[in-house]
Amino acid sequence: MSLKQKTKELWICSDCGNEQVKWSGSCPACKSWNTMQRFTESKEPLQRSYGQSVQKPVQLKDVQMEEFERFSTGFLELDKVLGGGVVLGSLVLLGGDPGIGKSTLMLMIARQFCRMGMRVLYVCGEESTQQTSLRAKRLGINEEGLYLFAETLFSNIQEQIEALEPDVFILDSIQIAYKGDVNSLPGSVTQVREIAIECMHIAKQKGVTTFLIGHVTKSGELAGPRVLEHIVDTVLDFEGDLDVGYRLIRSHKNRFGPTDEVAMFRMVSLGLEEVPNPSEIFLQERLKEVTGSAIVPTLEGSRAILVEIQALVGASAFSTSSRKASGIDPNRLALLLAVLEKRMGYHFHSLDVFVSVAGGLKIRETAIDLALILAIASSFCNRAIDPLTSIIGEVGLGGEVRSVPRIENRLKEVKQMGFQRCILPKKNLPKEKMDIELIGVERVDQAISYLLA
Repeated sequence: MSLKQKTKELWICSDCGNEQVKWSGSCPACKSWNTMQRFTESKEPLQRSYGQSVQKPVQLKDVQMEEFERFSTGFLELDKVLGGGVVLGSLVLLGGDPGIGKSTLMLMIARQFCRMGMRVLYVCGEESTQQTSLRAKRLGINEEGLYLFAETLFSNIQEQIEALEPDVFILDSIQIAYKGDVNSLPGSVTQVREIAIECMHIAKQKGVTTFLIGHVTKSGELAGPRVLEHIVDTVLDFEGDLDVGYRLIRSHKNRFGPTDEVAMFRMVSLGLEEVPNPSEIFLQERLKEVTGSAIVPTLEGSRAILVEIQALVGASAFSTSSRKASGIDPNRLALLLAVLEKRMGYHFHSLDVFVSVAGGLKIRETAIDLALILAIASSFCNRAIDPLTSIIGEVGLGGEVRSVPRIENRLKEVKQMGFQRCILPKKNLPKEKMDIELIGVERVDQAISYLLA
């Protein structure tokens, strides 16, 4: 008489994919709370439709190098992010907040593929075919070769892939699809991982270029996991402010191209529109000779973009003053205000300070520190900064101005946009002469004395 084998119970973190045998309130790996999900491993191995062929090891010197076949998405900016276009048979993950425009972008890309004579299968698991069709017609999309399929059971999706033999497969979204032989709910770590592995086999062995749409959690991470990012070839993050209308696509992982490129789009009535010159867009509504305004060339990926930092300092109506920041880390703002108070003698204890990045762009790099400080000082002193001057530099706690990376890209954009001078760290002064005036500073007080004296 044989003993019945027990099933193995695991607890998997929905944020990072960490596995452990017991439940805990927080994940030991990523420290997230209430993310451990129960999973019972089946005694029988999971059945996969693809990936059964056996290959033999090959010596490195015997590997035949072949050029990747690429085709355009119809967006030049997105092609740059992907490294020159979409690679045939690749697996691409597109993540973003709800309503950011992921489905709109994929429908517009599908239209381009159909115009190239390709057959596209668009699985709209979260919507009916009628709802997706209404969105497509609103965008002016009515091409032949685009097939809509409202289904969530992955075995049925595989049957349609076998019958239709598409060139491109789009799954919207991976969190809603599920496998019937997996003992877990749709959207769980196990389901997401299994669906992603199946899609990987479809892409690699059948040569079907596959796009997966993924949701993000409250913390901004791709839902279901880190394990998903390891499986796919390319991870694209679709981000932006829903109220402003500008969108950024940045690549966090790309096996076929660079990971430091950024594409910018603008949401219009007919869908998404490329923005080839973001600096011009962000500066077109700028008012000159206004206090509290400073221009800084910031980096988004490898691209330099000129943005306007706005600051407003005014008397507080309450006993506790306010510190508000939009598009900038509030902790960084508090640090720079402390530097102004300690090193320059400014007093903000009875003043409200509001700082914003015009255009709704979110900036994470510290190269905007000097521009931020000068914008605050400009509003505090009620003196405007020269409108043809740009400012670059990181500020330390001692009030020193530190060097920033890729100064050549920044200065090139400053010159191209017609600015006449630039305040920058002294260590970043280039050896070659440029057509614009460069003023190197070592301390914050030097920059303030030059611009606001």
